[in-house]
Amino acid sequence: MKSSIFNAAAIALIAVFSSGAALAADYKKNPFTLVYEGAITENVKGKVNIHPVTYKLNGLDISANVYTPMNYDPGKKYPAVVVAHPNGGVKEQVAGLYAQKLAEQGYITIAADAAYQGASGGMPRNVDKPSNRIEDIHGMADFISQYAGVDANRLGLLGICGGGGYSLQAAQTDKRFKAIATLSMFNSGRVRRNGFMDSQMATIQKRLQQASDARAQEAAGGEIIYAADAKLTDEQIAKLPYDLYREGFIYYGRTHAHPNSTFRYPMSSLLSLMRFDAADNMNLINQPLLMMAGTKADSLYMTLDGFSKAHGTKNKELYLIKGATHIQTYWKPQFVKEAMGKLTGFFGKEL
Repeated sequence: MKSSIFNAAAIALIAVFSSGAALAADYKKNPFTLVYEGAITENVKGKVNIHPVTYKLNGLDISANVYTPMNYDPGKKYPAVVVAHPNGGVKEQVAGLYAQKLAEQGYITIAADAAYQGASGGMPRNVDKPSNRIEDIHGMADFISQYAGVDANRLGLLGICGGGGYSLQAAQTDKRFKAIATLSMFNSGRVRRNGFMDSQMATIQKRLQQASDARAQEAAGGEIIYAADAKLTDEQIAKLPYDLYREGFIYYGRTHAHPNSTFRYPMSSLLSLMRFDAADNMNLINQPLLMMAGTKADSLYMTLDGFSKAHGTKNKELYLIKGATHIQTYWKPQFVKEAMGKLTGFFGKEL
């Protein structure tokens, strides 16, 4: 009986994600391996086009997609937006969705895989260090500022989930970004340190010791120990205690799966992650700031915390998407439309 209840819950969760227009494209059927609804399947003259590019950042090859707006003319000047993807995500998922939709509004946009992740270079694979992720954002700004048609004086930044936390940190010092927006911001350092919703405070020192031991093993030439490397069944997903994780496993593992996307990272990365906090030094942001999150998101507390500490800008707005959970802002049409409405107005005014 208990098993059937959990199975029913799992089926219900999957049904929510795969109903109607929410079902994503199969990456194998898209020439650019995009997995979001409405993704570009071919470049057509006069329409929004996608341009896969590779560039160097600190000696590594970074894989990115640049989106150009309708009737793009490289001889003209356009505002641009850098889009930073979530933890575990890749450019072909939600970052690409918002990059494409912003291009539909007349922006040149870029979504890149983080160094050591996705299709970008770097070994060992899936290293997840805040300094790398922040440098990725600076690197996207470097590249897109030189792209034909970009007005480098009208550069915006959109960070989603973990990319939102890293965007806040990047924008504190990188004043090339004239306007900053976050969607469903996830404070990676706080969660890796304290646990989600601060639920693992009692085990901080134990986990730090595990991370230290993992680094020692790596340094000695031993096998890399990976954290968050689980592959869960539908029943196990249904038992997870938080919407973010339940819906996240379905989004990344079922409805919007991409072979380059993974939750796992070397446990040694925790040495950097656990001393990081996306909400530190928020007073350094003096640019216009828009922070968006769903009212039903169990991650909402991170957006509220970061926003409350943004004392350095007088031009800031907290926008709550009624009824949305964290992951639903990635794909659910009405919530994506609402978020895009705010972004269009925000970037349209500030850029």
